[in-house]
Amino acid sequence: MAAVEQGGYHLPVLLNETVEALRVLPNGVYVDGTAGGGGHSHAIASRLVKGHLFSLDQDPDAIAQAGARLAGLPATVVRRNFRYMDEVLREQGIDKVDGVLLDIGVSSHQLDEPERGFSYHTDAPLDMRMSQEGTSAADLVRDLSETELADIFFRFGEEKFSRRIAQAIVSARTVTPITTTLQLAEIIKNAVPAAVRRDGHPARKVFQALRIAVNAELDCLSEALDIAFDRLQVGGRLAVITFHSLEDRMVKQRFSEFCKGCECPPEFPVCVCGRTPAGRLVNKKPIEASAEELAGNPRSRSAKLRCIEKLHER
Repeated sequence: MAAVEQGGYHLPVLLNETVEALRVLPNGVYVDGTAGGGGHSHAIASRLVKGHLFSLDQDPDAIAQAGARLAGLPATVVRRNFRYMDEVLREQGIDKVDGVLLDIGVSSHQLDEPERGFSYHTDAPLDMRMSQEGTSAADLVRDLSETELADIFFRFGEEKFSRRIAQAIVSARTVTPITTTLQLAEIIKNAVPAAVRRDGHPARKVFQALRIAVNAELDCLSEALDIAFDRLQVGGRLAVITFHSLEDRMVKQRFSEFCKGCECPPEFPVCVCGRTPAGRLVNKKPIEASAEELAGNPRSRSAKLRCIEKLHER
């Protein structure tokens, strides 16, 4: 899949694989929890006859783009974070759905628009808010203690030099406020050993960690996974695309819980708990981008698609 621009958005990763995994039914009801540029939503809605798609996103730019792309299709675009999927469906009078898609993480549009403050490659306000509302990355860098910053960098970025970087940030902000992306990137670069600077950009993990913290991404994902699975019809499918190990680990573990059967101690001769798997994995291993897609869109290299089918109510 080529990294072709469509109104400022790249084509979505794993597009065909995702639609196939969801097994879109012409009369089905679907939720795309991350509308982005509307690419996945368009592919789903285009296959619907009497069905309907609800396409959600918290980013007003994404809502505008998705609304334009989905015009004339059986789709409703709603500005809401996917953690609020339950209330969106209640407002729409929908009980169960046939499929849910979650495409987790920052969009190409958000990365490519310097003023959004997600990138360490261009100078811009240190923002990183997907919703363009609330606490920004600059607020966290200004207000959090050295320990709190280090914990964020280690927990969400798996940054082994988290304490050195946090110490450097706290020291630098006593001299001048840290308000731009390149200011922060330079502080990070100077805080880590020279060898680390040669192994990719030293700011990558810290920027990822701040973005996750600003947008409460892991909390949102955790809530959305349970809501989405519970909202599925029996036979419905939940597909999730992740882009880094923290997200993928959470999805893998939650899917494993949904697929868990008998919990009786091994010494019991027969099952007395009566628990049977509520779901089954559509693919035992995550689906990754093809060589063709990787060649045209390097951003797909870390994408992993997992899909689960609901067997019965939990």
